[in-house]
Amino acid sequence: MRPVRLMKVFVTRRIPPEGSAALARAADCEVEQWDSDEPIPSKELERGAAGAHGLLCLLSDRIDKELLDAAGANLKVISTMSVGVDHLALDEIKKRGIRVGYTPDVLTDATAELAVSLLLTTCRRLPEAIEEVKNGGWTSWKPLWMCGYGLTQSTVGIIGLGRIGQAIARCLKPFGVQRLLYTGRQPRPQEAEEFQAEFVSTHQLAAESDFIVVACSLTPATRGLCNKDFFQQMKKTAVFVNISRGEVVDQDDLYQALASGQIAAAGLDVTTPEPLPTNHPLLTLKNCVILPHIGSATHRTRNTMSLLAANNLLAGLRGEPMPSELKL
Repeated sequence: MRPVRLMKVFVTRRIPPEGSAALARAADCEVEQWDSDEPIPSKELERGAAGAHGLLCLLSDRIDKELLDAAGANLKVISTMSVGVDHLALDEIKKRGIRVGYTPDVLTDATAELAVSLLLTTCRRLPEAIEEVKNGGWTSWKPLWMCGYGLTQSTVGIIGLGRIGQAIARCLKPFGVQRLLYTGRQPRPQEAEEFQAEFVSTHQLAAESDFIVVACSLTPATRGLCNKDFFQQMKKTAVFVNISRGEVVDQDDLYQALASGQIAAAGLDVTTPEPLPTNHPLLTLKNCVILPHIGSATHRTRNTMSLLAANNLLAGLRGEPMPSELKL
């Protein structure tokens, strides 16, 4: 009896236990993993991917033509443990007939929770307040000290009313938001009806919103969307939050808007680059709160993402329908 030839799988990082366990149980696969929590160097990625039938990657891994060439003709499936796919050379992947799995939906609620947390943290100046307690700045109760902006009776603008944008709108309802605006490629009347959200132009959303949350995908149309012109249209009291992709925002223009008082504050869970250099000008501003891209960082969500990524990979390798396949 001829031995069964195992399919090579390369995993670009340590992943949460549920996903690792699913791969370990796959008797038809030989799994190799970059055994680190840190990103894999490009040369090591090329070496690991060489000859692989399946690749399980993260959003920090650049899967470009060079990497696909290094992987070779065996590569049949790429499974990314992310909802975003801007790190994948999709045209090249499609040309080679490689299937792609991704992890939408499972991180929606966690990311929406983080977006609202970041919005509240920024508009109510929580990092500043914590620092004042620590450095002795808290001397007595003062009527105007540490005042921020509240959500009640406000207008909130959401750029991108997709799954995450809708979840953010849902989370904001109990805060008494008076008006919800959204913009995107086209109106989404069915989705917007739940929130009585109004579809407006990007210009109107910038001009009329007290709070703006960016939740769109990174596309050629959204790259650099939030730039000098956008910030100039915003209210001086407005708060800007980005939980989508760093490249949607021109960070130099954002710095100028914050430093000059053109807008009140900003909260970012995504930056360009990631990680943001510790000497970046944005980190010098009290009215800018920056997090290290932790939108989906709950134990449950990351475990679920890893399991879905593993199941996508295994199904693709076995020629079965993936639980969540990106249609190319």
